[in-house]
Amino acid sequence: MKRTFALVVLAAACWATPAWAESHAEAAPKLETKIEIPSRVLANGLEVLVIPDSSLPLVTIEIAVRNGAYTEPAEYNGLSHLYEHMFFKANSKLSSQEAYLKRQRELGMVWNGTTSAERVNYYFTLGSADLEGGMEFMRDAIRTPVFKEEELVKERQVVIGELERNQSNPYFHFRRAIDAKLWWKYPTRKDTIGDRKTIETATVAKMQTVKGKFYIPNNSLLILAGDVDEETGFAMAEKFFGDWERGEDPFKLDPVPPHPPLKGSEAVIVNKPVQVISGTLALHGPSVRKDPTATYAADVFSFILAQENSRFHKALVDSGLTLGAGISYYTLNQTGPINISFATTPDKLDAAVAALLEEVSHFADDDYFTDEQIRTAKTLLAVDHIYGQEKMSSYAHTVSFWWAVAGLDYYTGYVDALQKVTREDMKKYVLDYVLGKNVVFGFILSEKAQEAAGLTEAKASAWAKPIKAAKKKKGGK
Repeated sequence: MKRTFALVVLAAACWATPAWAESHAEAAPKLETKIEIPSRVLANGLEVLVIPDSSLPLVTIEIAVRNGAYTEPAEYNGLSHLYEHMFFKANSKLSSQEAYLKRQRELGMVWNGTTSAERVNYYFTLGSADLEGGMEFMRDAIRTPVFKEEELVKERQVVIGELERNQSNPYFHFRRAIDAKLWWKYPTRKDTIGDRKTIETATVAKMQTVKGKFYIPNNSLLILAGDVDEETGFAMAEKFFGDWERGEDPFKLDPVPPHPPLKGSEAVIVNKPVQVISGTLALHGPSVRKDPTATYAADVFSFILAQENSRFHKALVDSGLTLGAGISYYTLNQTGPINISFATTPDKLDAAVAALLEEVSHFADDDYFTDEQIRTAKTLLAVDHIYGQEKMSSYAHTVSFWWAVAGLDYYTGYVDALQKVTREDMKKYVLDYVLGKNVVFGFILSEKAQEAAGLTEAKASAWAKPIKAAKKKKGGK
């Protein structure tokens, strides 16, 4: 995708506000843009992508690995994240973290790594004149870490510090309480930060186990994005990674167990010193590799409801019953969550919940949104997708995420697939994953607010039940 084309599309789509779309529906821009990314698979199974952009003399080198919380049984909870920290330490060519950081400074890198539920990635952005040095540096870091005991001891405390910072946020505890019930059988496989005791007792042997199982070329992706041509990029990949030894498929060796459905609906009340009452209705959504059509429908549906002209927004926010409300679906291979959330005050809690449950019951109504809202949502989602290609360093991160979670074909064909979403697709998504399904209904509020709102466990439990579709009125209206 050329940068100038993306900007032209953005300019066109910015006109597509709801009012504009209603009067100019036939003239809305047609966004059928399957992205083409030059790719190769080396003999050892390493997937390589080269995304040329010579507008700046910079290049991003990124390696992503299919690893993260979803690969972690309880005894490894948080160790994908700890491993990510250990990546920036000594390896066979650099004898210490100090030597590692010194070489980074010499190469003038901007660098980092992230761990999420289904991907771990590492990236360096540096001047394109130093590409070969950067590739050598990445090779040594990804392939030959030494996991010094003293460095592991130190880094365990760094990760514990990160966990403690998270624990200082009341909403961290709220999310954990919901997730403990939502992912009731395998909660660690959704918990990226991990368990304190598991982190504190992590060993070099466990780091080696993670490396041997997941850090293999046939479970990894290499991206070169920026000021590099295809021929040079693929040649560099072969030179530095072509002899990386292939390993056994970790997911055939140890399949990830699927999250079983909720056995029933449950309520959660978390008392923390927060200023407002927040509620979240959480459900199991689609798994992208099993039901990709539902994930596109979820994106369009959520976008429509987020707009100020939506029926959902008017009923919950414009009415004054809530301070804000929305619905989200997070695309994942291993059951993406759906969250319907709101914030309100003690005097309005009962009415806000009643309005929320009433709106959800109408989600499958034929007239819950208009054709213009559907067209606008598709256009603006497509624009956001295309605009994400403008900055090569962040674009590389986006591509590696989708490679790990959904596969590259899903990402490159996203805009075209989005345009094919129908009203019936969204209705099916709601019926398959929302209406009539077991839920976890969570509330976070102060003890004072709970007393003022009259929120009891019995009342919360009465609200936490499958939501039936609203009965159609006579005459079909």
